[in-house]
Amino acid sequence: MRTFIHRYLMVIDRFIIKKYLGTFVFTMAIFAAISVVFDISEKLDNFTSRHASLHDIVFKYYAGFVPFYLNLLSPLINFLAVIFFTAKMANQTEIVPILSGKASFNRFLRPYFIAATLIFIVSFFANVYLIPYTNHLKNDFENANGITDNDPTKSQVHMQIDKHTYVYLESYDPTNHTGYTFIMEKFNGDTLREKLIAQTILYDSVKRIWTLKDYSVKSVNGLREKYVDHQPQKDTVLDMRPTDFIVYDNVYAAMSLKELNKNIDKERLRRPEVLNNLYYEKFHRFVYPLSAYVLTVLGVALSSRKVRGGVGLPLGIGILLCFTYIIIEKFSIVFSIKGGVPPVLTVLIPNTLFGILGYYVLLKAPK
Repeated sequence: MRTFIHRYLMVIDRFIIKKYLGTFVFTMAIFAAISVVFDISEKLDNFTSRHASLHDIVFKYYAGFVPFYLNLLSPLINFLAVIFFTAKMANQTEIVPILSGKASFNRFLRPYFIAATLIFIVSFFANVYLIPYTNHLKNDFENANGITDNDPTKSQVHMQIDKHTYVYLESYDPTNHTGYTFIMEKFNGDTLREKLIAQTILYDSVKRIWTLKDYSVKSVNGLREKYVDHQPQKDTVLDMRPTDFIVYDNVYAAMSLKELNKNIDKERLRRPEVLNNLYYEKFHRFVYPLSAYVLTVLGVALSSRKVRGGVGLPLGIGILLCFTYIIIEKFSIVFSIKGGVPPVLTVLIPNTLFGILGYYVLLKAPK
């Protein structure tokens, strides 16, 4: 391996790759340490009041917390790392001898693309395989210890469970697996055939059945109607689970790719309004790692010119662009979920806009 590297990578290539990856990893470690320290200070009361074990805190909560936030911030950390060490090289007049030694600017970019490719591979693997698993650990710990501040229960849920059956649930209590004011309607085309109303509905997680309590049923057969009123109890199997009435933060981010595809197929019939969320999460995992290339090109183009003030000006511009990237990323989610824009397009918005900006700045960069 060492022979291969020395054969195909020149000294300047190894120098830039080492600087790039070293700065990137060091910055990632700094961000991880700061994030953990601030989070511990914020969540310490929750940990102690819930008597969470040290093993669960370290290997469940922070085993999910650290990868999630590092993956979230990795494009911005990558961008700042490229700007910092490239601007430092330009300030120390290290780039001028490279370009004046008959090396083209594209040749100068080659080690950056090699390092960006390594980051892309790690980021792609993390987004598709690792992050969903670690998010699942983190979410399970938060839900079990009541760390999340949001009420996870949905209210007034309308859902279609097969071609002919529609259900409505006014509210659901996850602590005792009980729903209140349950209505199930069965249709034959546009004609109502049966309507069931139950005051409460209870899920048995062992038998995987629902128990209807204090229910009434009205059956319609042409002009004839049959009404059964105030029956005490009935057990039935329904194609729905308590998870259909509970939602936690990052619930889709904690699903594997196989689970996402399975939920897309299921929700296409049940709740088409959440399909954009699922599709956005799926496409985002494949597109997000491409930011390694986009932001690397933009970072090199911005910081390869020697300017007065050293690395301060390029770094300031980089921080401003980082906030802009975050804002565009958030707006793209809103466009997909609330605006009805196809998710396959919205996931491309941040990288496309910054890619165009990077290409323009690259054309203007000193050659």
